[in-house]
Amino acid sequence: MERLTGRTGGPPPLQTVDRALEILLSFSEHRTEWGVFELADEFGLNKSTSQRLLAALAVRGFLKSDPITRRYSLGPAMWQMASLWERGGGLARLAEQVLADLAERTGRTALFSVPDGFHVRCIAAVDGYGGPVRIHPLVGDLYPAHAGATSRAYFAFLDPHVRRNLLSGRPFARYSELTEVDEGALMELFDQTVRTGWASSDGEYDPTTRAVAAPVRIHSRPVGSLTILEPKVVRFDDDLTDHIETLLAAAEQLAALLTPQRPTPRRRSARTRSAVTPTP
Repeated sequence: MERLTGRTGGPPPLQTVDRALEILLSFSEHRTEWGVFELADEFGLNKSTSQRLLAALAVRGFLKSDPITRRYSLGPAMWQMASLWERGGGLARLAEQVLADLAERTGRTALFSVPDGFHVRCIAAVDGYGGPVRIHPLVGDLYPAHAGATSRAYFAFLDPHVRRNLLSGRPFARYSELTEVDEGALMELFDQTVRTGWASSDGEYDPTTRAVAAPVRIHSRPVGSLTILEPKVVRFDDDLTDHIETLLAAAEQLAALLTPQRPTPRRRSARTRSAVTPTP
């Protein structure tokens, strides 16, 4: 295979690297594969450059080529890189930057949770000056979809049909006398959360704590929830809800950290395309 770097007349090495990264970042749930001509047209490349870039990424396993359609989709090297990143605490370590600031500014424990089936799971937490809310670490705790602000801030912002299919007909455990177990009333709580943009709870999951939580959304799709949590036995000089704006700002900050910077397509003009004769 022709090398992409050091080639006389070709793009400089860093530009080639940047183009390869743009290709990888262009994949999404709506764009799961590329053809050579599609890619060339979308990013303003000529056909041979498009072919070389896709082939080079396929050789290294970042893409795989369908031998029949000759279209390219993500390859096993992407899974390997993602696994290494996650084993190194990738998502949790990113969240901790935001959690530490939120805990310092509010004095409360801040936690980030991600979906795990019918629950959300805490993957990162930082205590505020009010101290820990549990005698055991929060990381790893599961919060059921129907009980508490942490889970409601995620499930409320799912597509309503997806949410109803997930929860409808499911038995709901009662964790305290404040836990809502009626399906209709629970759906109203989800709708109320969507209207306000945040969720609150006061002992409906854990009778000893109260919490407010906000969704963390990427392109309007919820990927988790950000929570500030306080033990009821600790007296604070302010009210938990006084920190709603700080919480919402932190959720946006975390979403920005988690959002990949997708490339901007550079489609060629009609004149340029007509001047290029496609190779069969």
